[in-house]
Amino acid sequence: MIPDARVEAVSNYKQIKAAMDRGDKNRSVSGTKMNATSSRAHTVVTITFKRITKNPQAGKPPLTMESDINLVDLAGSEKSEQAGTTGDRLKEGNAINQSLTSLGNVIEALAENSKGGKPRFIPYRDSNLTRMLQEGLGGNSSTIMVCAIRPGMTYYDETNSTLSWADRAKKIKNKPVINESP
Repeated sequence: MIPDARVEAVSNYKQIKAAMDRGDKNRSVSGTKMNATSSRAHTVVTITFKRITKNPQAGKPPLTMESDINLVDLAGSEKSEQAGTTGDRLKEGNAINQSLTSLGNVIEALAENSKGGKPRFIPYRDSNLTRMLQEGLGGNSSTIMVCAIRPGMTYYDETNSTLSWADRAKKIKNKPVINESP
């Protein structure tokens, strides 16, 4: 699904931390005029928790409860002229901006659908990022979002855009339920 994505079985916090550290070392980072260590890609870490318990009914298979946590660090959008990007950095910035636009479109459609009325099509397939986050955004889930902004008037437009985006996202209303197999 996602190029270079890995699935790794872990059973404790130390192993989770080691896997996340390996991923962080492989993260694409490069300097631009705006940021000396600009992230050049989004980072998504999905932790799947499984609890397997003995079935109280004799001879029945064990009961399994499963939940996912997606930790997502989005690369920030950038204006190529302001960032001074060219060549590969420009291509990366364009790809980042395109996936953020796709994510914004999904959030907008989900927020509109939360209002009721005629349901809008949700364009999850427009990017790998939105496909990967489909369950967390509009599925059977609870979602918490934290947005980071930069201080100062120089970044007013970016801060305002981030806060506007977050405001749309908080309008999404999911109704998570426990799915139980009979």
